[in-house]
Amino acid sequence: MSELDEAWAAALRDAEQKARLAGRRDVADYLSLKNSNDLLRKAGIDWLLNSFDVQAGMANRSGSAIQITRELGYRFKVGNSTMVGTLLTLLSGVRTLYVEAGWPRTPRDGIVRGGGLACANIRHLGLKNASDELRLMKSNKGAPTWTITSRHSKHELLEADVRRHLSILIDKK
Repeated sequence: MSELDEAWAAALRDAEQKARLAGRRDVADYLSLKNSNDLLRKAGIDWLLNSFDVQAGMANRSGSAIQITRELGYRFKVGNSTMVGTLLTLLSGVRTLYVEAGWPRTPRDGIVRGGGLACANIRHLGLKNASDELRLMKSNKGAPTWTITSRHSKHELLEADVRRHLSILIDKK
């Protein structure tokens, strides 16, 4: 967690405590829900990005030469909304795979459609049909799950999907 994220979380906790002490249960409940959802978003995004990191590392140990970079505070559009989060770039030869994940941080940024917590895109440079759009959804299992919401597929993102994207990246055809 960055220093700014830590400061923001601390400010939310303080605001929630002050609202409770002032008898503003409605405000305190909202801030508690926001904090809980932000923790779920962070955990879901960390899992997604780490899944790609791990699979790229395994590919590199098997002889691939994937270069990995991360950009924090990255902004990207999903529909009319702006997501703020992280961009993971995987480069292999002339092929590039982008994994961008985040959520709207201010009212001006918009919303996550479909009741999701966060959005992500897995984009293959020059291979639009191989790309996927994702939504982070609350689940009955406790942990949030990424759901592929692309027009050609709608299912929970699995490790096999991550491996498929990496195999497209390192395909030597």
